[in-house]
Amino acid sequence: MAAKKLSDAEIQSKLKQVADWTVKEGKLHKEFQFDTFVTAFGFMTQLALIAESMNHHPEWFNVYNRVTIDLMTHDAGGISELDFELASHADALSN
Repeated sequence: MAAKKLSDAEIQSKLKQVADWTVKEGKLHKEFQFDTFVTAFGFMTQLALIAESMNHHPEWFNVYNRVTIDLMTHDAGGISELDFELASHADALSN
């Protein structure tokens, strides 16, 4: 089943369930900071495996100990449940 774009009200409600995620330029957005580059890269590696298993891949950027993630479901034309699911996995891995 194809992912469905969430309404603005649904997105605002779901944002309460994920810590420090915001909507920026139509994408679910968060910046993570780690102690070292290796820790940041390890986080990305673990999340990449989850993203691949979901067939849902993030837009992300890494500089030294920081990882910036932007999520949207291109097929749905915006933010979907898949984005919030991947955001939750990212949060769990970052702790």
